[in-house]
Amino acid sequence: MSLFACLHAPGNLPLAVECARGFSPYIEENPPDTVVFDVRGLESLYGPPEELAREIERRIGVPASIAIAANPDAAIHAAHGIRGVTVIAPGREAEVLASLPVNLLAAGHSDAPPDRMSSQTAELLHLWGVRTFGEFADLPPLGVAARIGDEGVHLQRLARGESYRQLRPLVDPLEFEEELELEDAVESIEALAFILARLLNEVCGRLGARSLATNEIRLRLLIENAPEHTVLLRLPVPMLDARAFLKMLQLDLNARPPVAPVLKVYLKAEPVKPRRTQHGLFVPSSPEPEKLELTVARLRHLLGEGQVGTPELRDTHRPDSFVMRGFAPRQSSTSTRAAVAEMPMPESPPAPRLCLRRFRPPRYAQVIVVNHQPVRVVSPSVNGRVVMAKGPWRTSGEWWGEDAWNRDEWDVALESGALYRLFQEAGGRWFIEGSYD
Repeated sequence: MSLFACLHAPGNLPLAVECARGFSPYIEENPPDTVVFDVRGLESLYGPPEELAREIERRIGVPASIAIAANPDAAIHAAHGIRGVTVIAPGREAEVLASLPVNLLAAGHSDAPPDRMSSQTAELLHLWGVRTFGEFADLPPLGVAARIGDEGVHLQRLARGESYRQLRPLVDPLEFEEELELEDAVESIEALAFILARLLNEVCGRLGARSLATNEIRLRLLIENAPEHTVLLRLPVPMLDARAFLKMLQLDLNARPPVAPVLKVYLKAEPVKPRRTQHGLFVPSSPEPEKLELTVARLRHLLGEGQVGTPELRDTHRPDSFVMRGFAPRQSSTSTRAAVAEMPMPESPPAPRLCLRRFRPPRYAQVIVVNHQPVRVVSPSVNGRVVMAKGPWRTSGEWWGEDAWNRDEWDVALESGALYRLFQEAGGRWFIEGSYD
C-alpha cells in the first residue's frame, strides 16, 4: 500500500529536506517550505504510521506540521491546513480534509504554482459561496466540468482526497565534497588529521548512502601567504574506507608537508560504482584492496614517488627504459577465459630462448680489443677470455635532449661457458649489462 509523509516547516526547507533524506530517497520539494516523501515499507522499522509521524517530528527538531496519507496531495493539504501531526487512514481523506479552506487546493495542484490558484477559478468559487474542501467536493461533478473544465475536475478530486500521482523526486548532483574554514590556522599534521577524519567520514557516509565508492580523492589546503597545497589519491580499485583514506593522506602529507599553516580544507571524492567480485573456490585468496593499497602507500612513503608500482616499458628504443605505474589489477572476463580455452595446442614446443638477466646498475669492466673485436673481459666479478663475440649493434637516440645515448652492444661467450652482453659508450668506457640464462 502507498504511504506518503509531508513536512511543512515554515522557513526551514533545507532542514526539512535533510530530515526527509533520513527516511526515503524519493523526496519531492515544494517551495517555499514543504517536502513530501515516500514512506511505504517503514512500518517494520518504526511501527504504525502514528509512531512514524512521531519519529519524524522528533528528528526535525523545529516546529513543523506533519501529515501521513495514502496519496501525496492529501498529505500536502493536511500538513498545510492542520497543525501538529495528522495521520489519515485510507478512505477517510474526504472526511479529514472537509474543513480546510478551499484556497489550499493550489498547494497540491501539480500543474499550478504552489502558492496560488488561477484567479478565474478562485473568483468563481467565491461567487458560488464555496469556502471549504467539503463544500467543493459536494458540488455535482458534471456541473463543475461544464463550468470550470479540466482544472475544476482535477481540483474537485483533490478536495475529495482521491487524486493520485507519482512524486517528482528531487535529483541532487552527484557531488561528494566537503570544506571547512578553520578559525585558527593549523600547523601540525596531527591536528590536521582530526579535521580530515571528520570530512572523510562525512563524504564516505554520503557515498555509502548512495551505494557508491570512490577511486579518486582530492585534497586542497589553503595556506597562509603561499600557493595552495594539493594531494591527489588515485586508487586502483573503488574503495570506501575512511580510515584507509586518512592514513594514505597522512603518509603523503608527512612526505610533502605544507610550507605554511593551513587556513581552509577542501575534500572531494569522485563517485564510482563499488567493486563486486566473486572469488573461485580453488583460486588463491588475494589481499584486500584496502590493505594492499595502504601497504603500497607506506612503501611509497619510504622509497619515494615513482619507486613503487608495476614497471611499464616506455615508447622508445632506449635500452632498459621503463616507468613505474600504480598497481591496477586486471579482471579476467568469461569471454577471455573461453577464448583461451578454445586456443589450439601447439604441435611442437617452441624453441628455447635465452633470457638476459640485467645488472642494475651495469657493471664497469675493462675490455681488451684486438682488430675491433673484444678478446678479454676483466672486472671484479667477471674475468675471462672471449671465445666468441657477436656485434657490434649500435643504438642511439634522443640526440636533441639531455638524455641522449649512443653505444655499441656485443654478445660474448667466455671460455668458462658464461654468456654476457657488453656495451661500449661513446666515451670509450665498457660495461657488462647482464648475463644470459
